[in-house]
Amino acid sequence: MSLPSVVSREQWLEARRRLLAREKVHTRSRDMVNAERRRLPMVRVDQEYVFEGPDGPVTLADLFAGKRQLIVQHVMFGPDWDEPCPGCSASIDELSPGVLDHLGTRETTFVLTSRAPYDKIAAAAKERGWSVPWYSSFGSEFNYDYQVTLDASRGLVDYNYRPEPQAVSDVQSTELPGFSCFLRAGDEIFHTYSAYGRGTEYIGNAYTLLDLTALGRQEDWEEPKGRVAPIRGGDPTFTS
Repeated sequence: MSLPSVVSREQWLEARRRLLAREKVHTRSRDMVNAERRRLPMVRVDQEYVFEGPDGPVTLADLFAGKRQLIVQHVMFGPDWDEPCPGCSASIDELSPGVLDHLGTRETTFVLTSRAPYDKIAAAAKERGWSVPWYSSFGSEFNYDYQVTLDASRGLVDYNYRPEPQAVSDVQSTELPGFSCFLRAGDEIFHTYSAYGRGTEYIGNAYTLLDLTALGRQEDWEEPKGRVAPIRGGDPTFTS
């Protein structure tokens, strides 16, 4: 087994300070990338997507639950699958009610969607003890339009903004993971961002989820200015 080198406390502190300098550069770079993400243009959603939930059919607008923003986690669970993807399941296991509550204080709703029929989704959620809102997109074009269902027969083989024909080389179609963000302005809905592949690895707490959105953390240090009112200082307690 290969373990870290053993050094004196003074040598460790010297190495740690060097790494801290690099970590601070990384943090500032991440802040700049997040600001560029918020500056991305957005696309009006003209398609009327219909989902199935615990109370029957709902639209994409309904998924916002009265909030300005919506984050959708695309969970790999196909119509003919017996259970959801283990990796997606692990990420859902880590979602706490507190994360969803904190997102709500920033005018953001979080839901799961899958192409499995809703009865399968409800059964899977009950078996695993999940309470995160989870909807079926079965019968709609939602998964295809946001590139998380690849289907060779439809010529839909793009994932993470590039062709991935090898993903369906042995199967007719497949499901893939991702997150998509939407913004509501009046009666209009806009798609602002989607992340796939390794771009989803560091998502999991309220701040990293908000960093995906057009409105961001909604704190006064962020750029660009003027996106939200009232503005607040940095508040990791999510009480303001």
